[in-house]
Amino acid sequence: MSVTGAGRRRRSLWSRFWEGVRPVDPFRSVKAALGALVIVTVAITTLLTIVAVHSAIELRVIALLAVIASLVVTQFVAHGLAAPLDEMTDAARWMARGDYSRRVRVDRRDELGELAGTFNRMAADLEAADRHRKELVANVSHELRTPIAALRAVLENVVDGVSEADPTTMDIALRQTERLGRLVEHLLDLSRLDNGVVPLHSRRFEVWPYLAGVLKEANMTKGQGHSRTDVHLHLDVTPSDMVAYADTERLHQVVANLIDNAVKHSPPHGRVTVRARPGRAPLSLELEVLDEGPGIPEADRERVFERFGRSASAEGGDGGTGLGLAIARWAVDLHGGRIGVAESPRGCRIRVTLPGDTSKLELT
Repeated sequence: MSVTGAGRRRRSLWSRFWEGVRPVDPFRSVKAALGALVIVTVAITTLLTIVAVHSAIELRVIALLAVIASLVVTQFVAHGLAAPLDEMTDAARWMARGDYSRRVRVDRRDELGELAGTFNRMAADLEAADRHRKELVANVSHELRTPIAALRAVLENVVDGVSEADPTTMDIALRQTERLGRLVEHLLDLSRLDNGVVPLHSRRFEVWPYLAGVLKEANMTKGQGHSRTDVHLHLDVTPSDMVAYADTERLHQVVANLIDNAVKHSPPHGRVTVRARPGRAPLSLELEVLDEGPGIPEADRERVFERFGRSASAEGGDGGTGLGLAIARWAVDLHGGRIGVAESPRGCRIRVTLPGDTSKLELT
């Protein structure tokens, strides 16, 4: 056996020994600390009794000294045990008032130290959730304000006689209304996501006719949700008889949002390609959506999948809600798959990998 291996074995044996004596270590166990308190108190009383027997001191004095010494030791131990609890109580009061920035010291190795660490992690999670809630309210308010202001301006112009209620004006109002509708639908999807009320109904399906239907629907809706009617959609499925396993409704959300995002960022008369290939696992699917736009900078490739997250090149450009890619990632995560921005020599390429029928993997 090598010296390194022997050293690792000794450390492993010492770790097991140290963990084994934890129940009797007063620095790592509250129960052991209380047991030590009882032992010390009894020892003091016994020692003072022995002193009284071998001296001329009255037993009443010895009893009084024993009580005082026991109270001092008990107070010392009790203070050490209660201090972190008092600190956590104070921090919990501040959290009840909405201040989640308070933390407690973790300078103990016993159960109270573990409780303090758990309390700090809980406080950090609550602080993050509270910050996310405030950001969500601010972002939703901002996203709603823009189309409502535009719609109000159009209607005020019509009412005041500044512009006629011609098809062009009504088309502008319709686009803003559709934008509001998309935002509300996305928010409802995210609400279902947060509440965990979206079940997954996976099944086998043929990839080519399914994706062809999604692209046909995208072609029909072009010009309703946005003004890009010049972008060509192309479907590439190999092999053509490919079969996959997924929740087709959730997958439809993924593909539709990715196509919508790609169309918005395509150059005039650009091309968006939806490419599907079989994965390594049974009935798994590797899906890519490619466009010819400016692409996504590497620093923004994670942020675009966050709620209301956008790349720097997309700020203020397309009027999107900033929720489409967040919903796509949620639907992929629901399948246990992966979604991300892949390297591409031109434009943006978003790759989706779905695991397929995982029950077959468990059986094999």
